[in-house]
Amino acid sequence: MKSVMDLYRIGFQRYKMIIIAHRGNLNGSSPQLENKVSQIDLCLQKGYDVEIDLRYIVSEKKFYLGHDDPDENVNLSWINDRKDRLWIHCKTLDTLDYFSRIKNGFIYFWHQNDNYTLTSNNLIWAYPGMPITSQAIILLPELKKDVDWELLKASSCFGICTDYPTKLN
Repeated sequence: MKSVMDLYRIGFQRYKMIIIAHRGNLNGSSPQLENKVSQIDLCLQKGYDVEIDLRYIVSEKKFYLGHDDPDENVNLSWINDRKDRLWIHCKTLDTLDYFSRIKNGFIYFWHQNDNYTLTSNNLIWAYPGMPITSQAIILLPELKKDVDWELLKASSCFGICTDYPTKLN
């Protein structure tokens, strides 16, 4: 299976839509498993890309996974080994600053309450219900009432980030 960076390098000539497991979820939100190394690796083994919430703590010079708080420590080599299939949601300015300086092929972004966010690989992170283009990653389509998974599978977007990636197989 081609990584998103392989697809990016060949000019977005895709073989199929990228499916991204939001925080490592597979079949709905599972807070106890979200942003955990074991769950992220499971998703990657199943062929999904994964959106992770990451924090860089400058005073410690360490990275932590975690949505609301820094929960699980990971080192840069762990992130680097998976960088072609991790979508790094920078949770702090220090994290965003760190990745913006190293220019090493990481896919990262920052967003707060935006309708759209541009990722480091020039794709558009789009909130549910927003108009999309072929360069868009649809975020959490399940937040819209009565989501049509079959229609999403036929979408012309670049990818979908969801808590239910198994519904898109």
